[in-house]
Amino acid sequence: MKLNRREFLKGLGALAGTLIITKPSISQAYSKGDAPSIYATGNKANEKVWKIYEERKKKHLPPPEEPYAVLVDISKCIGCRRCEWACNEWNQNPNRPLKEFEASVHQKPSVFDKIRRPHAGNFTVVNRFYTKDGTPLYVKRQCMHCVHPGCYSACLVEAYRKTPEGPVIYNKSVCVGCRYCMVACPFDIPAYEYYDPITPQITKCTMCYDRIVEGKVPACVEICTAGALTFGKRSEIIKIAWERIHNNPGKYVPHVYGEKEVGGTSWLYISPVPFEEIGFPKLEETPIPEYSERFLFMVKLFEVVGAWPLVFGAYYQISKSRKKKQSINEEKGEGHGKK
Repeated sequence: MKLNRREFLKGLGALAGTLIITKPSISQAYSKGDAPSIYATGNKANEKVWKIYEERKKKHLPPPEEPYAVLVDISKCIGCRRCEWACNEWNQNPNRPLKEFEASVHQKPSVFDKIRRPHAGNFTVVNRFYTKDGTPLYVKRQCMHCVHPGCYSACLVEAYRKTPEGPVIYNKSVCVGCRYCMVACPFDIPAYEYYDPITPQITKCTMCYDRIVEGKVPACVEICTAGALTFGKRSEIIKIAWERIHNNPGKYVPHVYGEKEVGGTSWLYISPVPFEEIGFPKLEETPIPEYSERFLFMVKLFEVVGAWPLVFGAYYQISKSRKKKQSINEEKGEGHGKK
């Protein structure tokens, strides 16, 4: 039996169906009660900062002397979550009254009962951990804005940029939704809009790039009254971090997280306990791009050398199976072709 155009298209459609990866439901993607609203507008913030970046590039504005960074002193964070509220407010993400965020530290059950990660409607979250003696420690999470971002090197369409100011920003207009950036990020930060069935995209913290270029500090830093967040030039932030460690023997572990991990990050942390005990991954100093670029080379090689033989091989098997089935039907007198 000859293969006609209709059968070819049917077979190709069947093959495509077998290759589609089922998208997780929102209940699978997020813990109960932590899912973003279907009206989450995270990409408005990402779109805004990208436009500002492009406008500044066209004007050939001089870059800062050096990139900026933020120091998070975990020993000072009180878990008020004002940073979460300010982030949502500035970026026009779904939000609630500030007092509800502040009250959560005393509530039972509480949002702190589970470990959260940033998602499409919330660029930063605060989690609670306990030391061995039961003392609570509060840890803020957001994009680390790596000095050598893995998301940027992994993106096939260059939807990311590392700005001279420090923030890593994202261009939704060219994103194809491949999610390689999610795989490449060692901090599990880029969030996918699983709740959007038509045009899902990535969302992430912008480090308030739009505020930084205007001479302001990020919204979360501005609202922090506990002194847990310090903004400044990266070299100065590292100096401040080590001064606190040296001037307070026994208060901090001798480690500035983010100074050297994966080539360095724009968010740095000091802590009274080892970072592995409060959810931080133990990472090497080698920048992620050195790994991801090798991976992408293999992906490209697979696309050129391996993908098409697999596609047509799979189609051949589908066609062969269909022919066999039709032959059996014909033998039973149920076929539609000539005997």
